[in-house]
Amino acid sequence: MKKENIILDKSFEFALQIIELYKQLVSEKEFILSKQLLRSGTSIGANAEEATAAISKKDFTAKMSIASKEARETRYWLRLLQKSQLVKIDTSKHLNDAEQLINILTAIVKTSQGN
Repeated sequence: MKKENIILDKSFEFALQIIELYKQLVSEKEFILSKQLLRSGTSIGANAEEATAAISKKDFTAKMSIASKEARETRYWLRLLQKSQLVKIDTSKHLNDAEQLINILTAIVKTSQGN
């Protein structure tokens, strides 16, 4: 039986949400910010997944740090979409989820650096 991994599960679900948001944005003819959002929003989970196969603690910390940076970039694009009002799509749930990921990843990085 596979052990639950909160960051992997949450980042995967978030990536699925970002893909759906991307589809909505493209249907609203928003192509530039949507592509940036798609890249950073799906990269969070990809880097967290890579971290699970790290060859050292330093490698693990580096991959989780990248995931954290991607989560912060995703938050930026979501905030920009929200404040610019380029489209009439509510991104508040996505922003909240991004904040949760940032908090979890920050805790993981701090813990792995401290051990």
